[in-house]
Amino acid sequence: MLEMSGHSIKMQYPSSTFQHLMALLTILHYPDKRLHKVAKPVAVVDDRIRKLVRDMAETMYDAPGVGLAATQIDVHERVVVMDVSEDKKDLMVLINPEIIARSDEQKTYEEGCLSVPGVYDEVERPAEVRVRALNLEGESFEFEADELLAVCIQHEIDHLNGKVFVQHLSMLKQTRLKARLRKEQRELERV
Repeated sequence: MLEMSGHSIKMQYPSSTFQHLMALLTILHYPDKRLHKVAKPVAVVDDRIRKLVRDMAETMYDAPGVGLAATQIDVHERVVVMDVSEDKKDLMVLINPEIIARSDEQKTYEEGCLSVPGVYDEVERPAEVRVRALNLEGESFEFEADELLAVCIQHEIDHLNGKVFVQHLSMLKQTRLKARLRKEQRELERV
């Protein structure tokens, strides 16, 4: 059953009938150039977008992660799924999200990313944000976020804007990370 209410949808899988309608999607890995493409706004929230959301949620939960932007699966439309809850039963869907206000106060959190597996580092961002987005019915809504939710929203919107969290790091860290990832890729190709 797919239960929709406002901007959150609860995903439950009572039978294999519904599961076959979903697909695990391939997550792009940094430094893939496609991660730097800016996503276009969703023109119409329709069944295609709702299917994309279901597939993205399934992929995010399977990874496992707390957020996934469509850019990370090589779909360049402004769609984000997130679930920062402990029990992973509070999926948030943001279509065409935009941050309309940021606090002056900054906070540093350790971030990771499904597109940069195994890499974690501290990133400073505004501590609180106000967000406007569309829900699965195409209705506009606004809300305020702080703590992990604020971090996740800013991180995922960065993806929609073609930016990966490691771009918030120093140039030295970015250069070392790219070199390490290229080396790992070469070693994988030899196997």
